[in-house]
Amino acid sequence: MCGIVGYIGPRDATPIILNGLKRLEYRGYDSAGIAVLEVDGQLRVRRDAGKLNRLVTLVDEQPLNGNLGIGHTRWATHGEPNARNAHPHMGATGEVVVVHNGIVENFLQLREELVAEGVEFKSDTDTEVIVHLVEKFLSTDVPLEQAARSAFSHLKGHHGIVLISSREPDKIVAARIGNAGGVVVGFGQEEMFIASDMPAILEHTREVVFLESRQMAVITRGGMALQDLDGKPLEYQTDIVSWDPVAAEKGEYRHFMQKEIHEQIRSLTDTIAGRVDFEEARILLPQLNLTAEFAKKIEKIYIIACGTAAYAGMVGKVLIEKIARIPVEVDIASEFRYRDPIVTPNTVVLAISQSGETADTLAAMAEGKARGATLWSIVNVVGSQAMRISDGYISMQTGPEIGVASTKAYTAPLIDQYMLAILLADLRGTLSESERKALVADLARVPDWAGQALSREAEVAKVAESLKDITHCLYLGRGINMPTAYEGALKLKEISYIHAEGYPGGEMKHGPIALFEESMPVIVIAPRDPWVDKMISQIEQSKARRSPVVSVATEGDDTIASLSDHVLWVPDVPWMLSPAITVIPLQLLAYHIAVLRGLDVDQPRNLAKSVTVE
Repeated sequence: MCGIVGYIGPRDATPIILNGLKRLEYRGYDSAGIAVLEVDGQLRVRRDAGKLNRLVTLVDEQPLNGNLGIGHTRWATHGEPNARNAHPHMGATGEVVVVHNGIVENFLQLREELVAEGVEFKSDTDTEVIVHLVEKFLSTDVPLEQAARSAFSHLKGHHGIVLISSREPDKIVAARIGNAGGVVVGFGQEEMFIASDMPAILEHTREVVFLESRQMAVITRGGMALQDLDGKPLEYQTDIVSWDPVAAEKGEYRHFMQKEIHEQIRSLTDTIAGRVDFEEARILLPQLNLTAEFAKKIEKIYIIACGTAAYAGMVGKVLIEKIARIPVEVDIASEFRYRDPIVTPNTVVLAISQSGETADTLAAMAEGKARGATLWSIVNVVGSQAMRISDGYISMQTGPEIGVASTKAYTAPLIDQYMLAILLADLRGTLSESERKALVADLARVPDWAGQALSREAEVAKVAESLKDITHCLYLGRGINMPTAYEGALKLKEISYIHAEGYPGGEMKHGPIALFEESMPVIVIAPRDPWVDKMISQIEQSKARRSPVVSVATEGDDTIASLSDHVLWVPDVPWMLSPAITVIPLQLLAYHIAVLRGLDVDQPRNLAKSVTVE
């Protein structure tokens, strides 16, 4: 969830960029850096690990002065969070610098090709391949934007990229590829601003353009030329953003919830950030303080959580038991301390909480600690009580979640638990090297799969039109996607006030089928996984009783398409990662139904973001 800021104009770029980065610091504070084209025509870079104040101190000691520059705050993805891996990255010629949000999914292949051509890498990051690619094409004496387009055509994944070159000191090139890596261009008087999010430039301008996927902007002091990644010129209209900081935070989205649903590409990227060594196929969770000795002693894990987090824990149970072969129980936190749970010194209590301040979860953690358990937490808010009292933790790294109905703080812990399961299995010796490599390799594709699911929002909105007037709804899922049914139903209840229930698919005939009729839609989560044939049977039985069926299904599944009234398509995803993707169309469906019903999506009635009393 990195932050990007850029400036070109008559003023000194350095303070503008540093002030903008300060407003985005919550989006990344592993490291920070700035590059400025100075008055002597040379690009110079200052970078440091840690929070932004360390960069500010460095720039005070080693000043930069110029009218063109870019800056970055970083969550590490590839490479440790140190000064060497901090952005901006400079090429070998010293003529190009790049800042970047996203993961270059094919960076190993690109890196190998560039090394074979004699390129020497100075960092461990995937971003560095971009600057070397740009320099490679720039060496053929083409304009900067053409070299950038050629470089971008080699990248796989979702990206926000901004670059400058001393060869063409009058421009900035910015691009958005895919649905992540937001890029907003701000217009001033003979000056222009670039940022990954509106708050960074709000004090300077309210006239902006949000780049769409596969758009590239060539920015000069006097304005912007927009083109697609094939070089075709594009027309654009500027938007006038309210000076209200809250409205500005929403950017191009109508509600925070919609923004946060779309931010899942970035939040999933950042969840993986710095925790996966793709070259060695290893998981790195240093804040968990987990040793091989303790991992081998673990006899049982209790996952404790409330609401959405509890459903995430149900997915975690399947993952940890399947991959690490450790027994797991999922407890609603408000019940855990009242039922005299069996806890030993070899028990782990794992709490999942967005806020880290949920009263029931904290009380359950205290109960586990009093009984001798080791406490772990998966928490979004850094420094929260749950994080402080834990023996080890995993930070969700999703950034602030403002919408009351949780979205990105649901999918992030799914991936956190997947990584935890792999790490536990690795330390316990229950996973072969080939199995570990396959599981780790799949993580690189998660943001792209999320982007594919999000790209179908318009299709989901059409289905919402047909469901906006319903009064009841049933969600069915099996196996690892049974919790997806629970979470989908919860989202619909929370923001649309429609009565909805999530049920295990196999339980349908044990009661709920009595409700099936034309006025009772059934939403079936049926991706191509080990349970898909069973779910097809659920669809057929629903249709036999005239219930309308909406299926979440893998693209190209003609059988499910022929049986369903509507299909919400998702990409073909390995089954253990599928809950992070299958829930996305259900989030969008609930959102659009609530909007169509004219409801307050971000602040639904009777609900609070964090429940801090029992």
